[in-house]
Amino acid sequence: MSVLSGKKVLIGVTAGIAAYKTANLVRLFIKAGAEVRVVMTPSAKDFITPLTLSTLSKNPVYSSFFEEEDENALWHNHVEMGIWADLMVIAPATANTLSKMVSGSSDNLLVATYLSAKCPVYFAPAMDLDMYNHPSTHQTFEKLQEYGNIMIPSESGELASGLVGPGRMAEPSTIVRFIENDILNKLPLKGTKVLITAGPTYEAIDPVRFIGNHSSGRMGVELAKAASNLGAHVNLILGPSSIQIEHSQIKVTRVVSAQEMFDTVVSLYNDCDIAIGAAAVADYRPKYVSDQKIKKTGGEFSIELERTNDILKWMGAEKKNQFLVGFALETQNEEENAKNKLKNKNLDLIVLNSLNDKGAGFKGQTNKVTLINHKFEIKAFDLKNKSEVAQDIFNEINTLKNE
Repeated sequence: MSVLSGKKVLIGVTAGIAAYKTANLVRLFIKAGAEVRVVMTPSAKDFITPLTLSTLSKNPVYSSFFEEEDENALWHNHVEMGIWADLMVIAPATANTLSKMVSGSSDNLLVATYLSAKCPVYFAPAMDLDMYNHPSTHQTFEKLQEYGNIMIPSESGELASGLVGPGRMAEPSTIVRFIENDILNKLPLKGTKVLITAGPTYEAIDPVRFIGNHSSGRMGVELAKAASNLGAHVNLILGPSSIQIEHSQIKVTRVVSAQEMFDTVVSLYNDCDIAIGAAAVADYRPKYVSDQKIKKTGGEFSIELERTNDILKWMGAEKKNQFLVGFALETQNEEENAKNKLKNKNLDLIVLNSLNDKGAGFKGQTNKVTLINHKFEIKAFDLKNKSEVAQDIFNEINTLKNE
């Protein structure tokens, strides 16, 4: 999965011969999982049609503030487009448009949208050799980068005039790869190794029956996604769960029992920077497991249980430089029990949720949590989607790690 997956990408197209390449650029962003919208300068339509780009992006393409031939036309809101985008890419970026971006001359929709953008802006210059080498052009490049814009270097080669040298717009695949790498290099968890346990464990009674719980593993999976989207390499140890996850930054190890989960944690723990125990691990397992299905009898039946390894407590005891996070699902004396667990298991942060809160706990898409750190400082959150909860948890982790 690309780091661009789920991103809102606004592509600005200017009037250069390289505009024909933006069809492939749109396609590559869509393939990476991004949502794409396109805004063009009026003259760019001489090089590639809005119909082509709207078909590929599956969104309308805008090139003017309103449609002059339509007396009922609505104003195309450049402010709304600028706020909508997670990132803006101007490709090709001609000398004319670049100079307008520097001076703030917003005589077309594209430049007005650029001036309204609240997101990172990338620009890929495209012009002939003499224009590219002119001192005013290099001053424009420098000034735009001083403003915080990010330049995607031009390539050298044969240009439209027949001259050979720098000025060719970077190829669409190069542009996408450049942006992916730029985003990854700026992510707060780049190079961080995160270990997450998730889901239930099943403790066998016989080949047919087991002791388990209602955990779906969704909260842990959302934590893994959040960590990977922040640049981390994630080891996700996932108990029996129907959830499927594929991500280049997430390695999933499937386990069934508490013992299998414990053994996997032991093998990976020393090499992680952040560990999160989000799994609902069985506290007890049958002491004796039948190798044949136990047949029903007329009388009562009992199972002798023995304690499983306390994985979170083991991690707390073995902790060196790891940042350790635990979960507490409570039904009574919630805050007191969570604080005791935080202290007794040597945690840096505990995530408390209560089955008394509607929408929290197992199986659902939402959760309602309270975060308690090692100083017993408390932050309570409203009911949210579990993906948003995961982001809140990592925001708190990053804040505490940077103190």
